[in-house]
Amino acid sequence: MVYLSGGVFFTTGAYAGLLLVANSHRGRDPDGILRTPPWRWWSLEPGRPDWASDVTLFVGTLFFFVSLVDALIGDLSVAQVHRLVWSPEVVGCILFLASGQIALIALWRARRPGVHSRLDWSVALINQLGSVLFMVAAIAAFLRPETGDALAIGVANFATLTGSLCFAVGGLLQELQRPSLPG
Repeated sequence: MVYLSGGVFFTTGAYAGLLLVANSHRGRDPDGILRTPPWRWWSLEPGRPDWASDVTLFVGTLFFFVSLVDALIGDLSVAQVHRLVWSPEVVGCILFLASGQIALIALWRARRPGVHSRLDWSVALINQLGSVLFMVAAIAAFLRPETGDALAIGVANFATLTGSLCFAVGGLLQELQRPSLPG
């Protein structure tokens, strides 16, 4: 139940990030007044890199959640674990890597001098390192068909822990950022 609760918070956190992007200010109107757009629970803005990165991350967390729920079934064969647990986990890892890459490309294209841009880069790079470590964990957790043993359970556990710590540090660093108004 603890893992399931953690998975709910993990996915909810990604959705909260998507809400922040969907409801962020877009700039000033012709009168120079910054207006708040109407509240939206979802948006479709594929031309915005921040939206693309966040929606990719959110979908990745959904795959992780499916993997988590399936892992709780118990008494699965190795083939079932590969199909129901490991495969969605790897897809989630790939989506995390893609989300991080989209964020890094967006930062590169919008690079600007200043403290905030260095902090933005730090957050993006630390989160991408977390994504790489999650992928390492997924690969190391692959079960050998002959024995049902993980390839390297110690590596899987260590990479999961350090990847999670990267995401926690990235989240804490974001707290240091001051929101900037567009325009």
